[in-house]
Amino acid sequence: MDWMWWLIGAVGLGLVEIAVLDPVLFTFIGGALAGSLAAALGAPVWLQVVVAIATTIILLFTLWPWAKRMIAKRVPLTATNAQAQVGRHAVVVADVSASGGRVKLTGEVWSARLVDPAGAVLPAGVEVEVVKIDGAFAVVKPA
Repeated sequence: MDWMWWLIGAVGLGLVEIAVLDPVLFTFIGGALAGSLAAALGAPVWLQVVVAIATTIILLFTLWPWAKRMIAKRVPLTATNAQAQVGRHAVVVADVSASGGRVKLTGEVWSARLVDPAGAVLPAGVEVEVVKIDGAFAVVKPA
């Protein structure tokens, strides 16, 4: 009868997996199914738990990396938030030097500084390209 509890646990984890779409839960489902199999074969409870934990750990180090690779192949990583600004063009609104300045980027005014600290200053109206985002600063170079 212990096997049924393990099976109920696996089904419950499957429902949670459907709700949250986190592939790591498949490792726990596999562990619960292995515990159910051990119980069906008449193993004592302590051995059922050991089998479930061992199976979960094995799957975590084999199935999970494989699943991550498969997801990465099918779903391209998209830069979001501040990192999505890298490569975009902006217009200088207050002189930009290596120590600071302001640019208008995607309709917002950002603090900015030049990527090259050679003492150059870009005047207002010059178009620049965002090289990287460093905290609250857009690091820019002339476009």
